[in-house]
Amino acid sequence: MSEQGPEQSPIFRQRRVEAKMLKHVYEALAASHGEETAKATIAAAVRAASLEQAAEMAESVRAEGGEPSMRALQEIYPLWSAGGALEIEPIAETEDRLDFDVTRCRYAEMYREMGLGHVGHLLSCQRDGTFAEGFDPRIRMERKETIMTGSSRCTFRYFLSK
Repeated sequence: MSEQGPEQSPIFRQRRVEAKMLKHVYEALAASHGEETAKATIAAAVRAASLEQAAEMAESVRAEGGEPSMRALQEIYPLWSAGGALEIEPIAETEDRLDFDVTRCRYAEMYREMGLGHVGHLLSCQRDGTFAEGFDPRIRMERKETIMTGSSRCTFRYFLSK
């Protein structure tokens, strides 16, 4: 039996398609307006897309009779690690916290292979906190390290703001 890889994950495949398009947008903007403008534009576009996706996911939770919450985030978070896209070390999962470290990120590997390592943090890493806030405005995220920026792990610390 063959092992399912990240390419089988709908979110992973979506990120690859988005990155292919955004690579061309980034390169065109960098050539015409400079790298700073290109990075700022990509960051703003990905943030807007993440907020939109979070709102859609929150609506999906409501449609199933639930409410966006830390518990609901804990239930949907495995979508991003499907197919081994992320290798995770759990730390804490409570009513008001979700803490884990990612020790392997296939998203980062994919962006580097595509020649997008220099903007991978904009394409992927910034989505994590943005998505949480868009899903449930009470949820915040702190992160001190990412694989995309050269660390050995990504630290995910989600908590309910008071």
